[in-house]
Amino acid sequence: MNDRFFLDTNIFVYSLAKGPTAKKDQADLLIADAITSGKGMVSYQVVQEFFSVAFRRFTPPMSPSEAEQYLAMTFRPLLALHSSYSLFGQALYLHRQYSLSWYDSLIVAAAKDGECGVLYSEDFQHQQKFEDLKVVNPFL
Repeated sequence: MNDRFFLDTNIFVYSLAKGPTAKKDQADLLIADAITSGKGMVSYQVVQEFFSVAFRRFTPPMSPSEAEQYLAMTFRPLLALHSSYSLFGQALYLHRQYSLSWYDSLIVAAAKDGECGVLYSEDFQHQQKFEDLKVVNPFL
């Protein structure tokens, strides 16, 4: 199994939670491992979803300068997957084959496109498999 892994948006949202929590601690560990090992990755979708949450739901909202710093320090080393015709085709297949929502299909397709063995997310069933990709909920 490939040791590359994909981090879903919720990992980054929990990492910026106020105060100490078990989810924040676990998210921080996953992000640090992703960056230092060079084996973690995200897609543009994750970055877009994260900033949508950070600007609209964080209290107070993330400032543009904080966002620029987070983009440079956290997402830049992880952002390895770009949108493509084949990614959308794979997402359509996954949407049809597994009855996933469109956005979940895009996440799974990106993880598969990046040849990841694991997708860390709480938005899917823990241990669910999509061929050679396994979903792991790191917060259980």
